[in-house]
Amino acid sequence: MNPAFSWANRLRYGALGLPLAFVALPLYVLLPNHYAKQFGMPLALLGGLLLGARLFDALIDPLLGRWVDTLFARSAKAVLAVGAAAGVVLCAGFAMLFLVPQAVAVSQTVLVLWLLAGLLVTYVSFSLLSVAHQAWAARLGGSEVQRSQIVAVREGLGLFGVVLASILPSVSGFIASVAVFFVAVAVGLFAWSRSVQPLAAPAQSTTAANSLWQPFANPAFVKLFVVFVLNGIASAVPATLLLFFVQDRLQAAPGAEGPMLAAYFVCAAASLPLWLALVKRLGLERTWLVGMVLAIAVFVWAAGLGKGDIAAFYVVCALSGVALAADLAVPSALLAGIIAKARVSNANADGIHFGWWNFAAKLNLALAAGAALPLLAWFGYTPGARDAQALQALTVAYCLLPCVLKALAALALWRWLLPNSSKESA
Repeated sequence: MNPAFSWANRLRYGALGLPLAFVALPLYVLLPNHYAKQFGMPLALLGGLLLGARLFDALIDPLLGRWVDTLFARSAKAVLAVGAAAGVVLCAGFAMLFLVPQAVAVSQTVLVLWLLAGLLVTYVSFSLLSVAHQAWAARLGGSEVQRSQIVAVREGLGLFGVVLASILPSVSGFIASVAVFFVAVAVGLFAWSRSVQPLAAPAQSTTAANSLWQPFANPAFVKLFVVFVLNGIASAVPATLLLFFVQDRLQAAPGAEGPMLAAYFVCAAASLPLWLALVKRLGLERTWLVGMVLAIAVFVWAAGLGKGDIAAFYVVCALSGVALAADLAVPSALLAGIIAKARVSNANADGIHFGWWNFAAKLNLALAAGAALPLLAWFGYTPGARDAQALQALTVAYCLLPCVLKALAALALWRWLLPNSSKESA
């Protein structure tokens, strides 16, 4: 077996996935509530700061990717050195956001500037470290089964990080959470530095990395990118509307969302081996298509749920978590294959590819909120509504809109990617 894809090396490489996922959940879910309740920051102001920082973060991803490509052109050690520096800065930014000094909290203006600085520092270092880490795996080469295996370990540990981040703050507080995050980053960086180093970048290809738009000259990347965006928006819409659906459509007890999310992520992690086994039998493209079809079936069923259907919704969470695992294990492995073929043509742009990839992932969340929330308002839904028309609009937005988008993604996958797919041996 290629040592790059041994279990030991998969774990050494994938260990950093845990802290990277750990830091993401608090930024999206916990930080707004923390600043609103702890410091009384107005929601409109808080939302504006988060949106502005997030848009800046998404826009610089391709630039960070281009820089990562220049680092790979120098050496893997250069990538690790910059990654270590980014990890230190990420820890500092995370601590800034959740361990606010008393002197900062006494002034609203100073607090706003502190929050904005913390967000920018955290987002930029997080994005740089993520792109470098993803590009590292892509440069390892390997068959599509091997690529899916190493991505699955990274994403599986990431799911564990998400569950840990969702539990730890409420159990032990933010000080303990920050301390655990510091340790996880240190362990992840050390393990990464001991993993098998990727292929060296061809010296003659460094000029190709100078163009931010180089990936879009590749039709294979464009097709995969479109499928990824459609599928990503389809997944982001129910994530955006989950709390509304649980609270108003199901009318569940307060706090029910936590166990439901835990079921979702745990089932996703547990089902990763199932999808890896399916990749060996069907290949990457067909496996992803099966995951999309499963997600559509689950949300069509969810459309029939109503008040009190809590147990049935746990099944929805479990099965949609299983479908999520396919979205985690397959697309990045497909992208790694496209990058590998482009590298044969001396296109050294691994980092730029993942920069645009992460840009799309972040854009999906914004587009989901931008499409679903106005649609709900247009149909008369407001949080707390109980009238039939409003709840029907919520059901359409939460269940059926994602099915339409997922079906479009599946159709594009079937028409564009399946005809060119070929099952590789492990």
